[in-house]
Amino acid sequence: MANPGYGKRSASDQRPRGEGDFSHLPPREAAVAAYIDRLPDGSDISVKTLAKWLPYGQCALRTALNRLQAAGHLRRGSECVATDEVMLWVTRTFFSRTARDDDWWSAFTRGDVPQETQRPTRSRAFVLLAALGRVAPALSLSAAECASLEPQVSEWFERGATEDETLRALTHGLPATVHHAASLVRRRLTDKLPPERLVTGPRAVTLRTLECGECRAPGSPEALPGGLCGGCRGEGTSVPAPPPGTVPTDGVRERMATVRAGLVPRSERTDRARGRTAAPGTSRT
Repeated sequence: MANPGYGKRSASDQRPRGEGDFSHLPPREAAVAAYIDRLPDGSDISVKTLAKWLPYGQCALRTALNRLQAAGHLRRGSECVATDEVMLWVTRTFFSRTARDDDWWSAFTRGDVPQETQRPTRSRAFVLLAALGRVAPALSLSAAECASLEPQVSEWFERGATEDETLRALTHGLPATVHHAASLVRRRLTDKLPPERLVTGPRAVTLRTLECGECRAPGSPEALPGGLCGGCRGEGTSVPAPPPGTVPTDGVRERMATVRAGLVPRSERTDRARGRTAAPGTSRT
């Protein structure tokens, strides 16, 4: 494991693991990515540590990490972590099993990750109802009955109820004989519907920055396509035009000398503040 504030951090909204996760990468990069993907968060993934466990040297691993960055699996940066006493900026190495483009990493930096469209799956409510018979055999439901009761259970979840709370409300204190499981479940879902829970506290704000994977210079996601700054990508850097009225660098000394020459001596400023301005033609002793 790495020191606190360093090491691997898994990016959010990742797809489940599959056999072809890194098939688009060269063999070495695919092996390194598969190894990092299975490490827990906080693991040290520096080239020195990886070289101790993988059959590659530090230079080869550094190249592999840079290629993983270019492929959209890795970004380096910083994240603000708030404690009860202070707010600290800590180094992060973000890893995504799913290759992401620059727009996704930009949204991730803002804390606004776009949700991907996934295949339709059974909802939490349907899964809970389908498994109800395992907790209480007397409440075993058919697929049609689960689909009919699904909206009511979904409303419980929308009001903040957990699976355990919902199961407890449906299965606690059952009668000795249950003649119609679906009717009993529907009645309990109606009679025991919890109140809406108010969300208290401010909304969490994500503070993250990215940095160039080569020179470690910080920058906005838009300025680091592929995880590299313009200089490391070989692009020419142009100096932006200064705002109107800006003093050229070579004229700063002359401007400051002019300003100093026009300043009132301190002794005169003190006398004026005290109301003891000397008369013209006289000297102060």
